[in-house]
Amino acid sequence: MKPKKIVITGGPATGKTAIIDNLNAKGYVCFEEVIRKLTSEAQDSGDITEAHSNPIALVSDSEKFNTTLINLRVDDFKASENLKTDISFFDRGMPDVLAYMSYFNQPIGKTYKEICKTYIYDYVFILPPWKAIFTDDKERFETFEQATDIYHKLKETYKQFGYQIIEVPQESIEERTLFILAQLNL
Repeated sequence: MKPKKIVITGGPATGKTAIIDNLNAKGYVCFEEVIRKLTSEAQDSGDITEAHSNPIALVSDSEKFNTTLINLRVDDFKASENLKTDISFFDRGMPDVLAYMSYFNQPIGKTYKEICKTYIYDYVFILPPWKAIFTDDKERFETFEQATDIYHKLKETYKQFGYQIIEVPQESIEERTLFILAQLNL
């Protein structure tokens, strides 16, 4: 039996990574967000010279960036299938790439859509925008208003691929983690 694949998604600064870290600390297998690494590499190489928007909108070759990003998520998905565990969690999923591309009005080729139709997650949890915890940092460029718009784009994109989305309530990291685990009967 293949392990269940669970996505935790949402706009920027909603607590996704903190929940993934908490799940990891509880012994669950978690795949971290890969875009921070790509953003850091793009900044280090000089491909991003202005830090005023998401790297998808700033890199010199957004198609290459998006292709690399979605392929790294495919790699994580495939890696999860070889684990000796019943469940694995992902800090964002492949449809997130399409949602961001759509948000930044970038063309979404057939290959991206086919990838999202081929690699299917079992559950998708989305974290709504939460002004009280919203912060920005050197790898997060969006305003709270943009983060809210991205949240709506994420919901729309996941629904286009037939996912039933479970919204996580705005509570402490521990309570949110326990909510997710309860929804999964864990």
